Amino acid sequence: MNQRLDFINSLGLTLNAAQLNALLAYADLVWEKKETLNLTSVKDKQEIWDRHILDGLAAASLIKGGNVADYGAGAGYIGISIAAAVPAAQVSLIESIEKRCMFMEWVVFKLGLKNVKVLNIRAGARGRSPGTGPANAVYDFTTERAMGQIDDILPACTRDLKPGGLFIAYQAADSFYKKETAQKCGVSEESVFNYVLPGEDKQRKLVLFRTWIQQ
Repeated sequence: MNQRLDFINSLGLTLNAAQLNALLAYADLVWEKKETLNLTSVKDKQEIWDRHILDGLAAASLIKGGNVADYGAGAGYIGISIAAAVPAAQVSLIESIEKRCMFMEWVVFKLGLKNVKVLNIRAGARGRSPGTGPANAVYDFTTERAMGQIDDILPACTRDLKPGGLFIAYQAADSFYKKETAQKCGVSEESVFNYVLPGEDKQRKLVLFRTWIQQ
């Protein structure tokens, strides 16, 4: 666990005992249901931390509070990790598969997380269309992991961002996108956050897109 705590500290996150215990309990719940619900292919419980929870905490380190949407939430790895690490954030877990939503509802109840809601809808099913103005925008941050290439996911993952909001996209080290796609969505690449998870030598990255203040 020391290596994992070192990684958390390197992100600039300070988690108290209650937060760490919540994440430990979350790993237990995933492990309990992983076979029946096909939640993950990990071979032992520690991998849930190494492959999923720590990955979620990388995004959490960029969020201080506000409304957050985790698109394609799956089993909640990113969004629940953010909610546990950043109590000031209000996190919406957006997932189209009902049984995964039921699992996340159960996790939220078991962990006693008060800053999470689960929405059984497809990414992009609510809110405005790109370029039509911020009237219905509700999120300060949006995240996604494993939904696809940036060009394909940008419209759905940025349409409900407030002006000045941040989209945090988990992408492979060699991924790329067309600048015109971002322009059509009213966002610009702000920066790239590179990191390596404990026990890996593979470079990972978060591509950060900021919505334009004037749209």
